[in-house]
Amino acid sequence: MIIKRITAERLDDVLPLFSQYMHFYGVEQAVTEYATYLLERLNNQEAFIFGAYTEADKAIGFVLNYQSFSSTELGKVLVLNDLFVEPDYRNQGAANLLIRCSIELARGIQAVRVDLCTAKVNFPAQSVYEKMGFVKDSRFFSYSLSI
Repeated sequence: MIIKRITAERLDDVLPLFSQYMHFYGVEQAVTEYATYLLERLNNQEAFIFGAYTEADKAIGFVLNYQSFSSTELGKVLVLNDLFVEPDYRNQGAANLLIRCSIELARGIQAVRVDLCTAKVNFPAQSVYEKMGFVKDSRFFSYSLSI
């Protein structure tokens, strides 16, 4: 497997995967909507995307990261926001490689930590994250307000 940084020129490689990811979370939009959103994030340097590729240069997974900050830790936080591997390629190490890219990116920007969240019913992802050293938060509750 080969990991590549996704730029605007390579965005089409991961759009079908992003669409599958969004479907998993019950979000159904036109692929053009996803393309517009992701292209804007990339052009504004608001997101870091990496793709996992086969030796034949087929994109089979991606990870999408955003940078945030922590006042209590006086530092940057990397948010591993989205991670997806095509079902036929799971359990072959792609997710681990993509997560490692996020961790290395966090080190590179001198972040104090990497944060992520996943669906409570997404047990396979939870297992991967825990095996890689991520710890489930038991100290804080997450809240959200849709506007």
